[in-house]
Amino acid sequence: MARYIFITGGVVSSLGKGLMAASLAALLQARGYRVRIRKFDPYLNVDPGTMSPYQHGEVYVTDDGAETDLDLGHYERFTGVSARQSDNVTSGRIYKTIIERERRGDYLGATVQVIPHVTDAIKAFAKAETDDLDFVLCEIGGTVGDIESLPFIEAIRQLKNEVGRGNAISIHVTLVPYIAAAGELKTKPTQHSVRELAALGVQPDVLVCRCEQPLPESERAKIALFCNVPESAVIPALDAKSIYAVPLQYHGEGLDSEVLRAFGITPSSPPDLSRWEEIVERLMQPEGEVTVGVVGKYVGLQDAYKSLNEALVHGGIANRVKVNIRWIDAELFEGDDDSEIAAHLEPCHAILVPGAFGSRGAEGKIASVRFAREHNVPYFGICFGMQMACVEGARDLAGIAGASSTEFGPTPEPVVGLITEWMGDRGLEKRAENGDLGGTMRLGAYPAALTGNSVVGSIYGSDTISERHRHRYEVNTSYREALEQGGLVFSGMSPDGTLPEIVERPDHPWFVGVQFHPELKSRPFEPHPLFASFIAAALKQSRLV
Repeated sequence: MARYIFITGGVVSSLGKGLMAASLAALLQARGYRVRIRKFDPYLNVDPGTMSPYQHGEVYVTDDGAETDLDLGHYERFTGVSARQSDNVTSGRIYKTIIERERRGDYLGATVQVIPHVTDAIKAFAKAETDDLDFVLCEIGGTVGDIESLPFIEAIRQLKNEVGRGNAISIHVTLVPYIAAAGELKTKPTQHSVRELAALGVQPDVLVCRCEQPLPESERAKIALFCNVPESAVIPALDAKSIYAVPLQYHGEGLDSEVLRAFGITPSSPPDLSRWEEIVERLMQPEGEVTVGVVGKYVGLQDAYKSLNEALVHGGIANRVKVNIRWIDAELFEGDDDSEIAAHLEPCHAILVPGAFGSRGAEGKIASVRFAREHNVPYFGICFGMQMACVEGARDLAGIAGASSTEFGPTPEPVVGLITEWMGDRGLEKRAENGDLGGTMRLGAYPAALTGNSVVGSIYGSDTISERHRHRYEVNTSYREALEQGGLVFSGMSPDGTLPEIVERPDHPWFVGVQFHPELKSRPFEPHPLFASFIAAALKQSRLV
């Protein structure tokens, strides 16, 4: 039977519950335990798929096509365990399921209520697909005291009782603020937060205290006394130099040992943290550095590109270099001022155009593609970035002046167009042009066949790959011949040969566009080969300038 670790947050949001959960799971994994992490999100959206990146950061996509919270990216990167649809649930999805059942008459005339129907659905989600696991970590989004999270708190209270003592514990992540004017850390917010959680029936077993200054023993003792936990269960959590140093930092503070103690488990041996030590050593002692310009439309919030940011770091780890990311707003390049473009892009050793939706910033991204091609700067186009590489190639090299995407409106030359049907695991999938936006894209892992003797074939070392997608527009193969005459080679296609997956320019130092999102499968201990190769090309470029 799996043991449960419930993780809540108090005082303020953005305390790093997701990173704490991922780090703890990695530490338990390093002790030989089988783990899985799940995320409960209290908001009423069915999933984050229709939410603005400025509202909720990036949408993380799983192999089985779920659009999920970005914390699942942390979970995968830290544990290497691929997330599934069953690992993220929202209040919206819970209520949608319950209302659908009520409309079918599944409740046999009963009055449908938060307790027991909503809480039972939450518990069922927590318990699903756990037979082969030692620990299930369940992170509850939001902050204790929020109205939205109350059903989830009640559900974990019930579940702790149902699985019995010794099979479930609660970790509360809280803030111990430093008041500069007083020169003191203040424990009162933590005390109030724990009191609120306890009033809802959940007594924390371990407290993780985020703080900007070291937590004195006297303050730890005070927190332990007022919050009814052992002093050893008050774990300080100071900022780390890198998120990949966090597992080592938590281990140094005794988090994993305290969690096992709370379960009554005596560790037989220390965890094997050698791979985390190597990652941190590579990060802290690079042998060079490169600058990558990321030309995007959501650069005001880096969480909008969280997985991309981390995949670039992983590429640096693979090459033992520090990657400096230069975030550039694509709208800066919307005019015809070449000097403005050069001023921003000339300092970059490589250029990356990430995924996006809509026309805003599109012309700036096309200008970035042109700059990279004409100046032989390594270029990586992801999803929308591949599409804009094709539009640029059509306009500037294939003589198709009106080349555009139907995403931007009617166009006489739809080099990129809406995909309305494709082959998936469930057979032929169809989408209506004016249908719902949520969950209607080409989502999840799809295979691709690579052309022999291609750049990407040598990078992957294989002629077949599987990568994750999230898009509803595709490059139009009617323009393939014209684009290839302009030097843009289609080096990866769907197995049936109908959907372009990868384009490249063999006459360029490094120019690759992919329709999928390789950043979603990159890990610090297993960098994605495309990112490792891209950063290697940037390093070579840095030695030329």
